[in-house]
Amino acid sequence: MDEIRDEWEEALVIKTTELQACQNEKSLKSCMECEKILECELRDAYVKAVYESMNKGQEGDFEF
Repeated sequence: MDEIRDEWEEALVIKTTELQACQNEKSLKSCMECEKILECELRDAYVKAVYESMNKGQEGDFEF
């Protein structure tokens, strides 16, 4: 059964896939092992997608 995703969850799935592809390409298990972690736009976009999926695009705090 396909689950229905909202736009923020879909964006998170896409960014997660992109981040995992980058890690696989570099043979890394985590971004923490990457020398470019502090200036990585891909990781920044992933973190933003995580935050937005948690607060559903609302400004301010999110609830668990």
